[in-house]
Amino acid sequence: MERKEYSAGAVKFSFWFMEFKSVVKLLAEGKSYEEIKELAQNENLFATSTPARSNQIYSTVTARIKVLDESFYPVFIKGDVSIQKLFVLTAAMAYDTLFFDFVYEVIREKMIIGSNEYADSDIRIFFKDKQIQDEKVAKWTEATLKRLGRCYKTMLYESGITDKGKETRKILKPILDREMEQWLMDHEMEPIVKALTGVR
Repeated sequence: MERKEYSAGAVKFSFWFMEFKSVVKLLAEGKSYEEIKELAQNENLFATSTPARSNQIYSTVTARIKVLDESFYPVFIKGDVSIQKLFVLTAAMAYDTLFFDFVYEVIREKMIIGSNEYADSDIRIFFKDKQIQDEKVAKWTEATLKRLGRCYKTMLYESGITDKGKETRKILKPILDREMEQWLMDHEMEPIVKALTGVR
């Protein structure tokens, strides 16, 4: 799994489950990325209020899909909604190294020690540590870090990994289906398996 430079781009992103699902389905049916882009622009595939938003969803969702391998399409399409959501989360983590680190270092650690919740303070501590470790993150404003924290909470909630508590959120340990787990292991994504299942 390739590690990328830390980015705060996620402040503009969402989980985009239905959009991800639509694009994978179209790709599996043989549509090209170019054809899907045209559908997004000319037929409002993602039902957005502006073309700019449609473009942003298209470029983020397709970038996430491309970090996986097209062999995941049949596993995704066959899976139930909870498996599909875990694939969307996997793609977001593979695409965004900082988000992956958050799930790996905060959520996974909580599961390992048997704590079934995380709090806003855990998010603040995570970002403080990253600001010490990385000069790029050190330059981000408090407002950016707050928005990133909110984005991470939303992604984890929408993927079914946590509930929507106010101060603290319950971690709902996912059960990976065998085929999905095998696919991840075969594609050098063991760190994601560990992050999702809370193992060392």
